[in-house]
Amino acid sequence: MTGGKATTSSATGTYVVKPGDTLYQIAQAHSMTYADLARINNITDPSQLKPGQVLRVTGKAAPAASTSAGPAQTIPVTPVQPVTPAAPVDVPRASDAATVNWGWPASTSGKIIQDFNANTKGIDISGAIGDPVYAAADGDVMYAGNGVRGLGNLILLGHGNSFVTAYAHNHELKVKTGQKVKKGDQIATLGQTDTSSPRLHFEIRRGGTPVNPMSYLPKR
Repeated sequence: MTGGKATTSSATGTYVVKPGDTLYQIAQAHSMTYADLARINNITDPSQLKPGQVLRVTGKAAPAASTSAGPAQTIPVTPVQPVTPAAPVDVPRASDAATVNWGWPASTSGKIIQDFNANTKGIDISGAIGDPVYAAADGDVMYAGNGVRGLGNLILLGHGNSFVTAYAHNHELKVKTGQKVKKGDQIATLGQTDTSSPRLHFEIRRGGTPVNPMSYLPKR
């Protein structure tokens, strides 16, 4: 979800999201902080930003055609509830998996203790507190913080081709919003924030929609 710098807004204090925009870029272009932009638009999950969405903005921006204002609507991330892991199944590769060079976000020896489903929106990988957490692909840090309830210390990366990855329950964050990362870079340490046991909760989203990470990550 990385793209060019956001620069256009209407004279009425609104901005229409374009393909490739990130919340961080939009905030920078309008002399706002990331936190203020998220707060005034009730945004709790930056990965849900969609083209055509209308955001309220303040600060300096170049004038453009007027658009109707309205608060941005977002879908909050559902906190992961621990369940008994199911038997492993062979998940087929997604047809668009090769559009991004994917790698595992945690040690390949870590067990999958929660499979993907409509409620979890991702997978949980077991480990020990302090184990390294890696960027699953090249990208930009869209968010690094603990402002999303139930997910602890969270990182969101934008990778292009409308892909966003999420890394939750971290112990220590090693990157900051706006930073560029490469596949395999350590971005955090595995933790137990807002969860019952040490784990990495990992999500892949395509165009804002959660997809099964096992259909994209290389086999191990």
